[in-house]
Amino acid sequence: MKIADIELGERPVMLAPMEDVTDLSFRLICREMGAALVYTEFVSAEALVRDISSTVRKLTIDERERPVAIQIYGRDADAMVEAARIVERARPDIIDLNFGCPVKKVASKGAGAGMLRDIPKMLDITRAVVRAVSLPVTVKTRLGWDADNKIITDLGPRLQDCGIRALTVHGRTRAQMYTGQADWTLIKALRDDPRMEIPVIGNGDITTPEEARDAFDCFGVDGVMIGRASFGAPWIFRDVRQMLDTGTYTPLTLDEKFALLMRQIHESVERIDEYRGILHIRRHLASSPLFKGIPNFRETRIRMLRADTLADLHAVLAEARRLITTAYD
Repeated sequence: MKIADIELGERPVMLAPMEDVTDLSFRLICREMGAALVYTEFVSAEALVRDISSTVRKLTIDERERPVAIQIYGRDADAMVEAARIVERARPDIIDLNFGCPVKKVASKGAGAGMLRDIPKMLDITRAVVRAVSLPVTVKTRLGWDADNKIITDLGPRLQDCGIRALTVHGRTRAQMYTGQADWTLIKALRDDPRMEIPVIGNGDITTPEEARDAFDCFGVDGVMIGRASFGAPWIFRDVRQMLDTGTYTPLTLDEKFALLMRQIHESVERIDEYRGILHIRRHLASSPLFKGIPNFRETRIRMLRADTLADLHAVLAEARRLITTAYD
């Protein structure tokens, strides 16, 4: 699969853009684990234009993580164009437009998935950004606003006509948020549309290597994007890649998984500082499937979420590891 001239290989698996999750360290680890393309946290166009330092820092990329996409969101065409030009100077490989974020503070203001209620404006913004930059522009969106307005099969070709080079579809409506089950049948219908010449990437409920395999085999997508299933589990890209390439996979050992989590912790602290770095990484740790099924894990999880020093966090993880070993001996 290719996006413009960017070769991503056969049946690529990508890391979804996620706020407070896809920081530089995590993206690098996911690339090492087999992610074909990684995305930054989504970036506010208005904040970029206003030169808000915390937003500008999100544009930092590392040569080792290429290919990498920077995703922007906003509701104003002029701000989106200016933001895209700023992003282009950061030299990502791709600029992605976020028309799918469902959270209230974004969608209720007409940005992200809010654009699904104003398709003419979405198309105007897309055309304007494509004209303004020389980098490939892609879009990530959802099936539609709600169950009565699943418009993706009509919207996909219209976005393609705006000049985008790939389209990612999360198989839920905005009204669903992250509840219910992702509907891949409409993603398949879009991929099967003879008008669609650009890659169609599917997103939603890919949590295992088997589900990734089935997404390709049953729904015919060009690529698969993994989001929440990577929280605290960057090794999912390795497992999926093995499954797609060989038909099976060998999970990492417990030691190897803990080593990756410890690397995330220390790189987060080094990148920011001890307190804020731990605050950031706790979301990954608390969501990690590594700890699921441990008897009476609630108390340990609470301690993990309250840890604010490396010493505290190391102690909690040592206890969690002991519980895992005890539970599965």
